[in-house]
Amino acid sequence: MPKLWSETVAAHRDAVREAVLDAAAALVAARGPAGVTMSQIAKDSGIGRATLYKYFADVDAILRAWHERQIDAHLERLNEIRDRTEGAAPRLEAVLAGYAAAVSHRAHHDTEPAAELHRGEHVAAAHRRLHAFVRELIADAAADGAVRRDVPADELAGYCLHALAAAGALRDEAAVQRLVRTTLSGLQADR
Repeated sequence: MPKLWSETVAAHRDAVREAVLDAAAALVAARGPAGVTMSQIAKDSGIGRATLYKYFADVDAILRAWHERQIDAHLERLNEIRDRTEGAAPRLEAVLAGYAAAVSHRAHHDTEPAAELHRGEHVAAAHRRLHAFVRELIADAAADGAVRRDVPADELAGYCLHALAAAGALRDEAAVQRLVRTTLSGLQADR
């Protein structure tokens, strides 16, 4: 098969997949995960049902793929925050604040069916990536002397992620910011 043909087929498959996931996202936003059907996704994406079933076995498979895309987008936003922030300590603070804001936002938009999506292996894998990401930021800040060194960066990353999970119960942005500051105070190096 010529390279151009395979690239065109791959691009088409990607476009179909993205159209399906975009339609699913709109339906989840409008109706919640329980209101998503294969028929409605096919209609809203402009893809025939037979074609839809070639890509996804059922609604659950679509919702998992949509959720994976959401998680990847959140992790990418944290990467962008890291990349546009100068200095190890400010970078760590900015990423932790971004993470806490995402946790708070997600908690206020989750329904029970949506919460089910947070229990899959894809979420566990994403959490491991997030933990490693935060651990690296902490190690960088510790190397600069801005973060304590008496506790391993791996343990401090766990501390941060667990502490900031409390942002899910906070409705006020100022409260989320206070939580971030409190979490950061536990990381401070002895002067």
